Amino acid sequence: MSKAQEITSQIWEMANRLRSNMDASEYRNYILGFMFYRYLSEHQEQRMVQNDLLDIEEGQDVNDAYMEQAGGDDLSYYLEDLADSLGYAIAPQYTWQTIVNKVNDNSIAPSDFQDMLDDFNRNVDLNRNAKQDFHGVFADMNLGNSRLGQTTAARAKALTEIVNLVDEVQYKDDDGHDILGDIYEFLIAQFAGNSGKKAGEFYTPHQVSEVLAKLVVQGLDPEETKPSVYDFACGSGSLLLTVQEQIKDRHLFYYGQELNTTTYNLARMNLMMHDVSYMNMDLRNADTLESDWPDGIDAQGVDHPRSFDMVVANPPYSAHWDNNDNKMKDPRFKDYGGLAPKTKADYSFLLHGLYHLSSKGTMAIVLPHGVLFRGAKEEKIRRALLEKNQIDAIIGLPAGLFYSTGIPTVVMVLKKNKTNKDVLFIDASSDFEKGKNQNILRPQDIDKIVNTYNDRKDVDKYAHVATMDEIKENDFNLNIPRYVDTFEPEPEIDLGDITKQIKENNKKIEENKKELLSMMKELTSSDEKIQNDLNDFISMLDDEVKHNG
Repeated sequence: MSKAQEITSQIWEMANRLRSNMDASEYRNYILGFMFYRYLSEHQEQRMVQNDLLDIEEGQDVNDAYMEQAGGDDLSYYLEDLADSLGYAIAPQYTWQTIVNKVNDNSIAPSDFQDMLDDFNRNVDLNRNAKQDFHGVFADMNLGNSRLGQTTAARAKALTEIVNLVDEVQYKDDDGHDILGDIYEFLIAQFAGNSGKKAGEFYTPHQVSEVLAKLVVQGLDPEETKPSVYDFACGSGSLLLTVQEQIKDRHLFYYGQELNTTTYNLARMNLMMHDVSYMNMDLRNADTLESDWPDGIDAQGVDHPRSFDMVVANPPYSAHWDNNDNKMKDPRFKDYGGLAPKTKADYSFLLHGLYHLSSKGTMAIVLPHGVLFRGAKEEKIRRALLEKNQIDAIIGLPAGLFYSTGIPTVVMVLKKNKTNKDVLFIDASSDFEKGKNQNILRPQDIDKIVNTYNDRKDVDKYAHVATMDEIKENDFNLNIPRYVDTFEPEPEIDLGDITKQIKENNKKIEENKKELLSMMKELTSSDEKIQNDLNDFISMLDDEVKHNG
């Protein structure tokens, strides 16, 4: 267990004790919200020291110096300077350290928590370029929630307990490295594991994210100094961050869209706590299928699509969407033979992502198996994708990998301008470690998938490179078993061995009958009926023994 996981377990255990009867998914907003506030406040302290914004005397606490020097008319100068460089600004009376000090000396007022968040939101307006990135990020921290407590005092007490919990944890590993972002990510996973089906709304298991991330970076231009990645159903942002792990030497530009506002807030916090600058990220809170973004159509009706080097996604499976006829004019969908069914938006999500993929980019998307073989409108779209030579690979994953569903899924890899005229099929459905609540892809399972994708060769009972002629012969049906034969023949039956086993079994049965008969003859009963029944049973058994003897 890593240091980050160890600390996460401690936080989780303490949080469960504190949350009382509050649902874990609801309590999450307070724990993660205060963690983010602490991060922003301490990050601001570091920036003030680095930029020499304060005259700090020897031995003086940074927060004390800030409190002394950023008062009166000077406060606006400090706040504007901080907002200009950080995108946000926290006044000295609302820094994390000031709040903790008030909690420790019992001078905290119930109104302080709301004032703290209100002041933060006001200061966000100081930098209009960052307003979108920070505005409303704490909106899910409902400080008047009666489930925190029935009275103002009770709610304030619950909030001070959370402040103490968040403050007492040291977010450094044994080597002094900051692991706050990792802890935040582990906590999101913990809350996902306790949210049942709702978890799929905001979290993709890291192992699945790793598969997608490794696949999309394979074709990334090594000369690209500012690579971009887009996730149009970004959840808490974990999939975007996993792509960064695969290209450690280059800084990514992150783009994402998320429908659920609470989840969108989680994503903004998650990226920033992994040291992603607001200038390197652009996340939106909107319906991807209804509001095409990035950029999209301007006021004059002209489309300005932005394209990305990598597109990754794990959108909601078979979601409902509005497939009215007007969408046939939408440039995302119009060239693929029709619209996805009203009750199955899978191909709509896919086509949206593909539309925003650069000419040299790679897209990887998780979808339900049905997209491979369902007919009608989906068959037309699938056929168009194949005829345009845009499907590069189809990878079958094991069932039970996700919190929200136990169904098996596939990863589809797409490219706009690939030179090969075939499709690689990989059946990785049997390679996993069975877990208590969900199955897990092991490192060797992930490596096997990625290595097979790169080699692009047939592997017995695991992978097959199918030509377009094969796919046409299968009527454009992409169901993996049609291309990867995993059938294991039953071992040959040896009739001689079976006959011998039957004889041995029969012999043991007869021996057991004789032993039973001997024991039954020793039994007697004073009850006449029972004795008569016993005699009848002994007689029957005696006849069988004599007959077979």
